[in-house]
Amino acid sequence: MAHLVDELDLPGHAFYALDTRGHGLSPGPRGHAPSFAALVKDLDCLVAHLNQDDGVATDDLMIVAQSIGAVIAAGWVHDYAPELRGMVLAAPAFRVRLYVPFARQWLALGRSLFGPFHVTSYVSSSMLTHDVGRAVSYDEDPLVTRPISVDLLLELAAAGDRLVQDAAAITTPTFLLLSGADAVVDSAAQHAFFVNLGSPIRERYVAEGFFHDTLGERDRADVLRRVRGFIQARFGEPVETVSWLDAHRRS
Repeated sequence: MAHLVDELDLPGHAFYALDTRGHGLSPGPRGHAPSFAALVKDLDCLVAHLNQDDGVATDDLMIVAQSIGAVIAAGWVHDYAPELRGMVLAAPAFRVRLYVPFARQWLALGRSLFGPFHVTSYVSSSMLTHDVGRAVSYDEDPLVTRPISVDLLLELAAAGDRLVQDAAAITTPTFLLLSGADAVVDSAAQHAFFVNLGSPIRERYVAEGFFHDTLGERDRADVLRRVRGFIQARFGEPVETVSWLDAHRRS
């Protein structure tokens, strides 16, 4: 995601990145977290750190997240209800394509019979992007972690279902960015999430022909222009807050 700092071309904005637990240079077993809720809590801890140490107010923050990171971001906004400026969710992995019939049921059965184990991701660089340079960097990056614990995989699936079904509780301004040729995640769940969103400010754009790495595809200039426009529009207006005093009338 680091390429976005330059490519979004937003002078005057500070950028912060979270190295997800169990990935990159963060500590802990690779591809593992105690729970999906722990990953959401990690994001909340980062925001608390920015509030306390850097003096950045939550309502001055915009989140840009992709894939599983987008599910974590949506989970934080849903569960913690922060007064956030907005969020950009690119190719959120609300439902991962497992390609094996009843895969979740088989994984749950295997977990109950054999205890915790790891599942190695089938995703290759050729499924992520048409950008040859980014594909090569993915293949050669020693910090890329392909295995994921079965517990976390099952919790991610359950969290995705919950967020899609209860998206009406999310009122944060949201830009949903989807890839038209995404073979990694199910687009039906993404569209259902958008339809169910409770935010009065919401946008959706499908980048036709894009693979899963929506923000890192070869022809991403137009996509990043749209993301930049959404971010600038949200910072150009007062923070959107929604009153729940009449929820019994309109909920």
